[in-house]
Amino acid sequence: MKTIQAVRIQHAGGPEVLAIENMELGAPGEGEVQLRHTAIGLNFQDIYTRSGQYPAPMPSGLGTEAVGMVEAVGPGVKDFKVGDRVCYASGPVLGACATHRNYPAARLLHAPAHMQDDEIAAVLLKGMTVEYLMQRCYPVKAGQFVLMHAAAGGVGLLAGQWGKHLGARMIGVAAGPEKVKLALANGYEFCIDRLSEDVVARVKEITQGAGVPVVYDSVGKNSFDQSLNSLAPRGFFVSFGTTTGAPPPVAAGTLQKMGSLYFTRPTLVTYTASTDDLRHSAAALFDMFAKKALKVSINQRYALKDIAKAHADLESGKTSGSSVLIP
Repeated sequence: MKTIQAVRIQHAGGPEVLAIENMELGAPGEGEVQLRHTAIGLNFQDIYTRSGQYPAPMPSGLGTEAVGMVEAVGPGVKDFKVGDRVCYASGPVLGACATHRNYPAARLLHAPAHMQDDEIAAVLLKGMTVEYLMQRCYPVKAGQFVLMHAAAGGVGLLAGQWGKHLGARMIGVAAGPEKVKLALANGYEFCIDRLSEDVVARVKEITQGAGVPVVYDSVGKNSFDQSLNSLAPRGFFVSFGTTTGAPPPVAAGTLQKMGSLYFTRPTLVTYTASTDDLRHSAAALFDMFAKKALKVSINQRYALKDIAKAHADLESGKTSGSSVLIP
């Protein structure tokens, strides 16, 4: 048995429910490896879990993304050995916010040598999100306008760069001049300040009245009408997050009347459900970094013991780019 530290939640609530506990970790089981974490990703889905928006059996661990070293290998594991540098995201069981954990080898990835641990922790989940959104959910084509909400966030900054690499004309939406400036430095041809500009009017101005073929919206309730009204006929509304709460129900008649629109609510879990899909998505992301088509903006680093502050900062919109936790 090994004594570890792990974040635990006894019941859903605000950042104050997060607690660091000493726990005993046994040997890895069949098909598992034991990891010592070196960097942990912080994502908005952690807030959904902590707040109860994503139901989880309580008490619960937290976190789905980390980088680390293999310290022990359980029976039946063939692809990994002690000393391997590895990473994972979108895991089947919560618990990345810990110094150590046991993890299924079938969901584990070899960490790329050309990326640092904190870089991988900052981008793996977000980057695979961008990959499935822009290459599989709605495959973006060169020359197309693309509207991305929360353009200065972790997903948004990677999406701007990825879209530019694909030849798309990226339109971002961000809050305030500093975040607009950050988005424009990360692949966006245009960025609309939602605090001082009319998003729909600016989209129509930029597209000469046509609207955009696709909107990627992680904001939810507050941006729903903007997204719907920014679309061109037969456009795709891709709702992949709800940072301001769930959007209202979408009536089929509304999609008809507004131009035969499409609406989808995809998740990374679905798009990486198989080991092959997981590895394909991660490989595409790592290749983009190898080609220097992407760079990461780690604008916040927190010690694991400061996870409550990290959650409060992310939830209140104080952060930009990506945040990582260091065990």
